[in-house]
Amino acid sequence: MRVSNMKRIYVNEEWCLGCRLCEYNCAFANSGLKDMVTALKGKPIYPRIRVEDNQRITYAVSCRHCTDPICVKSCIAGAMYKENSVVKLDKSKCVKCLTCMLVCPFGALTIGENGVVQKCELCLQNSCGEPACVKGCPNRAIVYEERGEAE
Repeated sequence: MRVSNMKRIYVNEEWCLGCRLCEYNCAFANSGLKDMVTALKGKPIYPRIRVEDNQRITYAVSCRHCTDPICVKSCIAGAMYKENSVVKLDKSKCVKCLTCMLVCPFGALTIGENGVVQKCELCLQNSCGEPACVKGCPNRAIVYEERGEAE
């Protein structure tokens, strides 16, 4: 899948500490609440980014916002769509078939609250200025920049 020039989240895995702060910041930013403790303490969290650890290296996985996204093409309900180079999800249309999760070559979609699929939308709806995972990464392992690389 070719990726066009636009700002995206990139991970410098050699700098990732595996602290999972990106997950907590993401879950909080997408909770709709103003207080992190109220939003997350004692509750299951539903981040749209996920830290993987294969014993040698840790890295964060999130949507790559592909130019020609197979998740959008395979969504039987029309819940996945592309708008201004960002792959988005209309949760109200999701029928929980999980086809988009199965076809994503990066494993970037996850199951959210109530079994509805969720994915990174770059915090554009949250008015954070930049993705919360980037802001909250203590080691700057996650960056939001334009690279113009093909994937």
